[in-house]
Amino acid sequence: MPEPARDTALDQLARAAYSLSAADSRLRGRATRTPGALSLTHARALRVLAETGPLPIGRLATATETTGAATTQLVNGLAAAGYVTRERPADDKRSVLVALTDAGRRRHHERQAGLTRALDAALARHDTAALEAATDVLRQLAAIYDQL
Repeated sequence: MPEPARDTALDQLARAAYSLSAADSRLRGRATRTPGALSLTHARALRVLAETGPLPIGRLATATETTGAATTQLVNGLAAAGYVTRERPADDKRSVLVALTDAGRRRHHERQAGLTRALDAALARHDTAALEAATDVLRQLAAIYDQL
């Protein structure tokens, strides 16, 4: 039987996970109302494209852990903002590749720099081992969410 302190810690972790989910929802809301704001999904897509280069929608969906339909909507929004283009490869006229524009690459770098500064400031008191443990916990939470 788990000890009371562990039960309390797990309850606090669950509450923090709900708070993180709520914060993500608020961020998604801002991204739909505020020019230039990026949801985590938008930022994840820009990061994947910056790291890999142009990708077909299906591979971008896999890399961003979203559905094909959701990725199509995501790409529509990023294209409207001028952050990505759709290109047809010369050797396959049926396929469409999504590619970053210069503006998309700049926005990705701005977002990453801001995130790095925020993480560094907010988590400065935590050593590398604590940050690695937090990373593990977040990955485990993602796996749990996928099972719910």
